[in-house]
Amino acid sequence: MDKMWAGRFEKALDKQADDFNSSIHFDKKMYKEDIKGSIEHALMLSSVGIITKEEYLQIADGLNSILEDLNSGALIFDENAEDIHMFNEAELTKRIGDTGKKLHTARSRNDQVALDLRLYMRNQANDIIALLKELIKVTKEKAEENQDAIMPGYTHLQRAQPITFAHHLLAYCMMLMRDVTRLEDALKRMNYSPLGSCALAGTTYPTDRNMVAKNLGFDGVCMNSIDGVSDRDYCIELESAFATIMMHLSRFSEEIILWSSWEFKFVELDDSYTTGSSIMPQKKNPDMAELVRGKTGRVYGDLMATLTMLKGIPLAYNKDMQEDKEAIFDATETVIKCLGVFIPMIKTMTPIKENMYNAAGKGFINATDLADYLTKKGMPFRSAYKIVGTIVGECIKKNITLEQMTLEEYKAHSDIFENDLYSEISLESCVAKRISKGSTGYASVKEQLEYVAEFLK
Repeated sequence: MDKMWAGRFEKALDKQADDFNSSIHFDKKMYKEDIKGSIEHALMLSSVGIITKEEYLQIADGLNSILEDLNSGALIFDENAEDIHMFNEAELTKRIGDTGKKLHTARSRNDQVALDLRLYMRNQANDIIALLKELIKVTKEKAEENQDAIMPGYTHLQRAQPITFAHHLLAYCMMLMRDVTRLEDALKRMNYSPLGSCALAGTTYPTDRNMVAKNLGFDGVCMNSIDGVSDRDYCIELESAFATIMMHLSRFSEEIILWSSWEFKFVELDDSYTTGSSIMPQKKNPDMAELVRGKTGRVYGDLMATLTMLKGIPLAYNKDMQEDKEAIFDATETVIKCLGVFIPMIKTMTPIKENMYNAAGKGFINATDLADYLTKKGMPFRSAYKIVGTIVGECIKKNITLEQMTLEEYKAHSDIFENDLYSEISLESCVAKRISKGSTGYASVKEQLEYVAEFLK
């Protein structure tokens, strides 16, 4: 295929250099966006009189036929084309003749690729938002089903205080909700059209950039043509949001991996989302969760690749910027794949409430409530804290729990203790007494469920 820019050159590009320079093997993903943007560009050229209406209709028909053939598989991408823009333009010219050569009037590949990437990533980001909302919905439903399941809450991976499984799951809902709004914020900032910036300085033609922007669903146009072709902030913002999503999924995965181990056995993963061992027949491995945890580093790498690529290049467009696409495409596809397997994995996960409750009964996780019991009866908290710490040490020596200690043994530490202490330190009571907003108390968890439901509306 002849290069569109070949007129200036006496020698053909070296084959190895040509392959190195080409981006068709990855930017062909944007063929729909490239065709859509080109049709709107041609419509604008027609509306301002740069091309005739008949030429526009010929171009639009030709581009739509290319789109139809690519979608059906009747047309195969030519890997010898330098990029998706060159491929579409060459194919258009082949189909409709010299009129196809008029399409590139008043634009450059610099603003064309910037447009295509914004359109493509806008679609992808909205797909990811939909997947995030589905995961929030599934996690919320699992929380609703387990409002009565008491488990240990942890700090430092040490049993700390009793909570409900619902409360724990809702923490992930809050994280994922922030992920949605983070993407929505990024979409607002990126929803401006760079088309019409041309190579960097704009054009001498009387174009209507706002018309194209409106027809393509943008909120306006990039107000500086140099920035229009060189801006990739939106890639960084999206990749940063994707990295945060993956961090949240990785934390969730880590807990699922722990919970599904024999040491915890808080949950049972469905067979569809686990694998076995080649030599150990008893194994049921949480491989999907482990892979999500592992792929997190990959998305972090994509973000760092983009940041590093951009950090030293002068304005405006440089060929370095071709490296933006493989990174953002990889990050996008990784997040979509991970969410795609995570949603049904959570949906089919079975909590084992008895094991959670039994674990909550150990580790003295009601010690804070025992200290609060003394404080509510007038003892300063620090004094109560010290007494309860001494009692816990005594229980450890006797290999008993706080509930198993006799009232006489309690009174040896303070006369304030009465029989009502036992109801105060029951796991159910410890949970129910948490009445502060956002806490693990039953009423608070219901309020959190309503908050998530409202968000999903």
